[in-house]
Amino acid sequence: MRISNDYYLIVDLEATCSNIGAVPRHEMEIIEIGAVMQSSLTYEIESEFQAFVRPVRHPILTEFCTELTGITQQDVADAPPLAESLELMKEWTSVFKDWLFCSWGDYDRNQFRQDCEYHSLDYPFSAGHLNLKAEFSRAFGLKKKMAVTDALRHLGLSFEGSHHRGLDDAKNIARIVRRACMGT
Repeated sequence: MRISNDYYLIVDLEATCSNIGAVPRHEMEIIEIGAVMQSSLTYEIESEFQAFVRPVRHPILTEFCTELTGITQQDVADAPPLAESLELMKEWTSVFKDWLFCSWGDYDRNQFRQDCEYHSLDYPFSAGHLNLKAEFSRAFGLKKKMAVTDALRHLGLSFEGSHHRGLDDAKNIARIVRRACMGT
């Protein structure tokens, strides 16, 4: 997998959720943005970004959401709204001139679009999007698309950090990209 961009901006989001339908899919909101800037030449992570986001549609996290992500009510209650968190992310990415937005699947891209539309904000990415889950399946000739943990296992790696935390998930996705492209 080679691209012409200098960096992969690998983003993973966590959002409000419920296991009993209390937070419908179309009302889920970003509560954490985790991202890494990975060199497309060396596959090293050159910078990391993490921000919590205060939800407004369902401002009280469900017990399921907290158990799944480890994100607490205090984490989001003290967090800036989406507009401020996106500005912080844009400031962080501005140091890197040539990057491509990537995520494991289309969920993150779609969640950004949904939240930006709801809050009347501009979508924060001007370039395209690379679905790394689909690219991984294509590169390895797999019929079924794998979750991050399964892709790591497929490559002989184990998950590092806390699963369902934006930054840890983004760092593990970068490890998949590195191993798949470099073998290390």
